[in-house]
Amino acid sequence: MMRHPTAIIHPNAKLADDVEVGAYSVIGEHVEIGAESWIGPHVVVEGHTRIGKNNRIFQFCSVGAIPQDKKYAGEPTRLEIGDNNTIREFCTLNTGTVQDVGVTRIGNDNWIMAYVHVAHDCQIGSHTIMANGATLGGHVHVGDWVFLGGLSGVHQFVRIGAHAMTGFQTRLSQDLPPYVTAADNPAAAHGINSEGLKRRGFSSDSIMAIKHAYKTLYKSGLNLDEAKTAIQSQAAEHAELQILAEFLAATTRGIVR
Repeated sequence: MMRHPTAIIHPNAKLADDVEVGAYSVIGEHVEIGAESWIGPHVVVEGHTRIGKNNRIFQFCSVGAIPQDKKYAGEPTRLEIGDNNTIREFCTLNTGTVQDVGVTRIGNDNWIMAYVHVAHDCQIGSHTIMANGATLGGHVHVGDWVFLGGLSGVHQFVRIGAHAMTGFQTRLSQDLPPYVTAADNPAAAHGINSEGLKRRGFSSDSIMAIKHAYKTLYKSGLNLDEAKTAIQSQAAEHAELQILAEFLAATTRGIVR
């Protein structure tokens, strides 16, 4: 175990015995950090923050600071981070607000690159990649296996479905359905994330079904309600389309289209 003598760790903080803390880092009173985690130098972990096992948080990150929300009035809201995440330099991850569920959550096995901002009440799944400078407004939901390109900006309350992808400098102000690739400012759909699906072991038949659903949604001339109905029928024969059908049924902001 190595905890640098210049690190400031509150005596009430709960750190597993083998957690490493680098020089000049600050660990607050209500922080919990699981086994095999590494906190680099000059990191501030504060607030009611729980960090799981085997996480690596690099220098100059701000983890668990209060929300950037003028309605916040000091409530003990939380930040929860799962296991096996890599969080690179200068990332900012805020706690939740009582106007939502009160918790910002980040799942497992995520790769969060430098200068990423995760605002209050965001709910991030597992196996995501957020490239340098990606920024999430408050209340954003990100599904599993999502890839956000560098400098992508996501408006508050937007939902991003599993396996979706954004290109460099994408401005996302409406929901992005599962499997869909979006790019540009404002965002427009540019096919499905077929390469990502291949890497994750999707069969050629599954990818063809997803492509067909994409054409139904974007190329058929159907309005959104008509496309939802058609994709729901397709999902009865192709299980991988169920998450797409459910996502479309739940959208309230409209989708990138």
